[in-house]
Amino acid sequence: MSAAVKNRIRSSKGDLVFNIFNTIFLIIVTIITLYPLIFVVSASISDPNMVNSGKMWLWPIGFTLDGYNRVFANSDIWIGYRNTIFYTVFGTLLNLAVTIPCAYALAKKSLPGRKFFNFLFLFTMFFSGGLIPLYMLVKTLLLLDTIWAVLLPTAASIWNIIITRTFLETTIPDGLEEAAEIDGCSTFMKFFKIILPLSAPIIAVMALFYGVGHWNSYFNEMIFLSDRNKFPLQVFLRELIIITQMDTNGQTITSTEAQSIAEQQRLAGIIKYSIMVVSTLPIICVYPFLQRFFVKGVMVGSIKG
Repeated sequence: MSAAVKNRIRSSKGDLVFNIFNTIFLIIVTIITLYPLIFVVSASISDPNMVNSGKMWLWPIGFTLDGYNRVFANSDIWIGYRNTIFYTVFGTLLNLAVTIPCAYALAKKSLPGRKFFNFLFLFTMFFSGGLIPLYMLVKTLLLLDTIWAVLLPTAASIWNIIITRTFLETTIPDGLEEAAEIDGCSTFMKFFKIILPLSAPIIAVMALFYGVGHWNSYFNEMIFLSDRNKFPLQVFLRELIIITQMDTNGQTITSTEAQSIAEQQRLAGIIKYSIMVVSTLPIICVYPFLQRFFVKGVMVGSIKG
């Protein structure tokens, strides 16, 4: 048997071992990833007694929608959904309107003081004033208890600006813009007719990053908002979880109240799981449509540069 044939056989055996190991590893990762998701969904529609006793560990047992009925019976949930959708849509549009032009400017080597501005942006990633100065600033600007108190403090993320800048630097050639200038394109025409169409992957990634951030946000809203009609979904869900876990030790309660509290505590577990599903399902439904852009944008924006 020739040496070339032996090397080919040896290589084939190595490839086979690698493929087997890789397949086993991916199966394990898939199980670790999917099990919590399946468990949460199953627990949200299972008998609370089965969930609390630990008898339900994967598939639903004793199908019930009591958890979802309790969640959606709360009128605040619908107000929270409305506000969260508003904050997510308009907040993401505002984020993109700030991030993309800023990253494009920082990506231009001809920008006067480019190194200084890059340093200034990086500096704010490591050092911030903290919560109290931010609250004082929002109060001084008369933004307390307004939607702008939610949208403006998070109008841009320095990390996302850096990723977008790296994408623009490594993906869009300078010659393309020079050709556009020769054809008479102004800076605004280049940006809107050339840069933006070619930046669809990173725009999709930034929209996903910012959108998920707005959807899950609750802390700033708790600090800056007092009008319940402006609360997002996450604040109401947090309140609902706290209510279902209230301790009645030392309180005088009637038998009717005791029965209600006992039932509430019995349902507390599946209510928590129902809340998880309600709060994450919209994002999970949106992600598959952005996945191909997400993978491409993250790889180009984070590895290169």
